[in-house]
Amino acid sequence: VQLVESGGGSVQAGESLTLSCALSGYDDKSGCLGWFRQASGKEREIVAAIFTAGGSTFYADSVKGRFTISRDNAKKTLYLQMNNLKSEDTALYYCASIIGASAYWGQGTQVTVS
Repeated sequence: VQLVESGGGSVQAGESLTLSCALSGYDDKSGCLGWFRQASGKEREIVAAIFTAGGSTFYADSVKGRFTISRDNAKKTLYLQMNNLKSEDTALYYCASIIGASAYWGQGTQVTVS
């Protein structure tokens, strides 16, 4: 399983960014795909997830109403649309494929909001 994130950058508060995660070798019929983030000096936390069976989604309270997770199965890509970004959204963002007790991670893409 390989996951490669892109789309991070530096933006002003209130602006938007879309993160992409190119997926290969993952099981698209079970488990879930998610976005996590880790701010400097803090633990990694979940941001959003989408379950491969059924497509239901989960969002952390801190991003509800601002972020949207989606996937394009044909392009094998996971997205995170981030609107109305805040300084507290500054972090290294990772995508992950989670099936049972197994988790696969990308290398991360930095988002900085000033």
